[in-house]
Amino acid sequence: MDDSVYVGNAGRDAALDRGWLLGHFKAAGDARHSDAVEIKWGVHPPGDRRAQWVRGEERTTLLVLVSGRFRVELPDRSVLLTRQGDYVVWGSGVDHSWVAEEESVVLTVRWPSVPGYV
Repeated sequence: MDDSVYVGNAGRDAALDRGWLLGHFKAAGDARHSDAVEIKWGVHPPGDRRAQWVRGEERTTLLVLVSGRFRVELPDRSVLLTRQGDYVVWGSGVDHSWVAEEESVVLTVRWPSVPGYV
């Protein structure tokens, strides 16, 4: 098997690591290991929410709505994603939280991949 290639299914693989498909937390030598970026396939039932705000964030984040209705809470605004492909980007130092207003699937990309976070 060539460790530089990985073929999988986001829904199946995400269930193995709290949604995370790629990042520093994957084993060295695994094609999904990266210190540069993290990618998550998040499947959220209605009402699912982040228990506590993320504070002191060190990464930039892109969150894209695949399906559902998903709200991202930021310090000065609330962003509601309602159409497939709606997205929000926030930078380093921006605190955040979120809630799935309906069953939702979101793709999250964060960079860089920083140990100590997941």
